[in-house]
Amino acid sequence: MNPEEKRRLHIGFSAGRFEFMARPYGIVPRDEVEEAAWPALRGQIFAEASEIFLRLLNGEVISSEMIRKTILTRDNFRSDEDWQNVQDAAMKMHSLSQAPESITIPSRYDFEEIKTIPQEWRRELLNLVLGSHDVNLQIEVNKWAPVQVFNLSITPPHIIEQTHERMAEYYHSSGGVWTRDMMPRTIMVFVNDEDGLTDDERSAAAKEEARAALTTYWHALEGTIDPTKVERATDNAVIGNVHEVAEQIKERFHPEDRLMCWFDFFNHDSQRVQRNMEAFMTKVAPAINGGSE
Repeated sequence: MNPEEKRRLHIGFSAGRFEFMARPYGIVPRDEVEEAAWPALRGQIFAEASEIFLRLLNGEVISSEMIRKTILTRDNFRSDEDWQNVQDAAMKMHSLSQAPESITIPSRYDFEEIKTIPQEWRRELLNLVLGSHDVNLQIEVNKWAPVQVFNLSITPPHIIEQTHERMAEYYHSSGGVWTRDMMPRTIMVFVNDEDGLTDDERSAAAKEEARAALTTYWHALEGTIDPTKVERATDNAVIGNVHEVAEQIKERFHPEDRLMCWFDFFNHDSQRVQRNMEAFMTKVAPAINGGSE
């Protein structure tokens, strides 16, 4: 590699919202207890995999014996009923006479001592981003390496602010001081700047385009994320003509936020998507930050 290279490789990792994506890799319940605990257990499997991933990247020699153990308790579940179902499954499978207070889950990844090759490489050019709002996991991964955070477009503003406060305290010291641009704000952009329309007509058209797309989106998400997250979601899209979109961004976001804009949301018209992007960068961005980003 060119010793003068300064470009960075950004790698994001997450458990994945859709289970069918994980099944081919064996991420499925292995017994009745795991079946009952699955919604909570998936996150614990991801935490186990994250530790392995990060420690290997650090150049460590590790085996599965050195990796965190998964022990489920009531705290891992949303309700007493969910935890009771797991306890019942454990009592049945292990012929227990009373409900256990904790349940140890065998390691998902079983391996002898391994390491990555090559050992010497420019780790400062790698930027890691965690796709999870699990508070404990955000803290845990930063024990091993600087790991930034990626949020969903439906994440409420107060959760965003709490995450910034937490990361300012726990972000791995080798990554420097935590700054707001380390967690990009994801927004869906429905801007209309089409020729032949007045600003009012563009505004109305953008709102109709957004309504149709977002309705389809929420239906597609049913069963894949916590419904309460959807109910609490606010300000996950900017909608209107270029002037309205600029004002909405200035009103909703901190001046130091970095925005990751989603333009092709349920829009397969490539030419229209390109026009929207051009309108955003030539008319919206300058109104917000002088068009420098």
